[in-house]
Amino acid sequence: MRLWGKLMKNNKIIKDNAVPLIVEDDYQAALKEAIIQLCDSFDIAKPYWLNKNLNEYNRLGKTSFHKDNFIEEIEFDKLVIEELEDKKK
Repeated sequence: MRLWGKLMKNNKIIKDNAVPLIVEDDYQAALKEAIIQLCDSFDIAKPYWLNKNLNEYNRLGKTSFHKDNFIEEIEFDKLVIEELEDKKK
């Protein structure tokens, strides 16, 4: 599996990246590590999970983080993360 992150501004992708989502024992720890890798690659602060984000991610396998999820000012409208299944060979 991979986690795809997209920085969006005016409904356009301004940056995107996909990182491995390596789940060995703890899915939450793997997800946290993948989000940290994405944020580091975009050079942005890590977002705070709100209940809305948790519910969306659990239901849809994706969620978006807006300015309310960040302490610092952001130069984009939202960060969208989405779980991607790798294709079988």
